[in-house]
This record gives sequence, C-alpha cells and structure tokens, in this order.
Amino acid sequence: MMDVRPIRSDDDLTWALAEVEPYFVSEPAPGTPDGDRFDVLVQLIEAYEARHYPIEPLDPVSFLRGHMENTGRTQADLARVLGSASRASEILNRKRGLTLDMIRALVTAWNVPGDALLPRYPLFEVA
Repeated sequence: MMDVRPIRSDDDLTWALAEVEPYFVSEPAPGTPDGDRFDVLVQLIEAYEARHYPIEPLDPVSFLRGHMENTGRTQADLARVLGSASRASEILNRKRGLTLDMIRALVTAWNVPGDALLPRYPLFEVA
C-alpha cells in the first residue's frame, strides 16, 4: 500500500520532502513499490512548488552571466566566442542584443541551451 497524500499546504510539502529525502541517498529501482512511491511524491512536490513557488525564467543576459559564473568563464572568454571585447561588453551591459549568429556561437562553443538565449530582453540606451 502506498501511503501518499495530496500536497495542499506547506506543512504537507514539508512532509513530502522528508519522505523523498531518503530516496536521494538510495534511489529505488523503477517499477518497484518504492520506485513508484518516489515517482508519485516527486510529481506531487513539483506540481505544488510550480503552483505556489514559481520560478521566473532568467532573461538571456542573466542566464549568460550565471552560466559564466558557474563555469568559471570570464568576459574575455565571452569575447573570444563573440569575436571582440567590445561586443562582449555591450552584451553583458545590455547595450546590444544577442544576434542569432552570437547565440549559435555560444551554443556551439559552450554547449548552452539556445532557447535560454532567444527571448527578447530590455536594452539600455547608449548615451
């Protein structure tokens, strides 16, 4: 019998998170009763968190900055991919938008998801 219940409150969420925590230490095999319980709990947690604690997607520049920080890349590394230091600076300072060719270069060179770089984002006007 699977002792799983709906997640209707933050207290229920706390309970569900405590229930799945041991499965991350030793993930159960798919198709087993524990594996099914784990899958159901994770889906319930994800659904509750998506409804009550949605995460807004990052704009392309924020995504790019975060990726650079997480992978130890610098503005000079970006300049090498984009072809010039001034272009990298303009992108990171939101004075120039990413072009499709720039996005393709980043996808190829850094293996980043292109769809994270495609959305429109506000630019600052050049004085």
